[in-house]
Amino acid sequence: MSTPHQPAPPPQPETSGFARVLDRTFGHPSGVLGRLGGWVMARGNAATEHRIVDLAKIEPDETVLVVGPGPGVGLEAAARLAGRAVGVDPSLEMLSLCHERCGDRAELREGSAAHTGEPDESVDVVLTVNNVMLWDDRAAGFAELFRVLRPGGRLLLSAHEKWLPVSRHVLADEAAAAGFADLQTWTWEPPGFAALAAQLRAVKPA
Repeated sequence: MSTPHQPAPPPQPETSGFARVLDRTFGHPSGVLGRLGGWVMARGNAATEHRIVDLAKIEPDETVLVVGPGPGVGLEAAARLAGRAVGVDPSLEMLSLCHERCGDRAELREGSAAHTGEPDESVDVVLTVNNVMLWDDRAAGFAELFRVLRPGGRLLLSAHEKWLPVSRHVLADEAAAAGFADLQTWTWEPPGFAALAAQLRAVKPA
């Protein structure tokens, strides 16, 4: 018996060359483009990085985990305040830039929000700036950050509002679903020409 002819699936649009360049520069930095992206991020995100560190109120005996530290501006600022600072990033180029900036003041490893490599309840503060839009699985990311935080630990998150795949209120709901409490969300306008930032603070219940 013959089977009915199945139409061929429509061709999938190819990623444009420009989109690939943007991804290699900012989304998943690699090579020369990645280092160029790091240079741009270090300048464009500096005010936001420092604001998030300030909001975290880091104590000298605390451990800070920075997810997606990029070129390391926020990680360096956090490392100067914390007893221990850790940066996890999937980009080897960004880890190299972090090492150039932070030296031995921070521990660096390949990782992501969903795979930090930290033991249970080993971190007091998690910081992440302009990274949540790159998480492959936000539910897994929030669950992992909840796991590594000690009771009473806090999460500070900031991202360009226009690049968020969901509203900041949905992000807060997703963090709450992972177990976080005392959620606050707001927008902040960085100085200069940087885009409006959506920011979130959450606490792991004690």
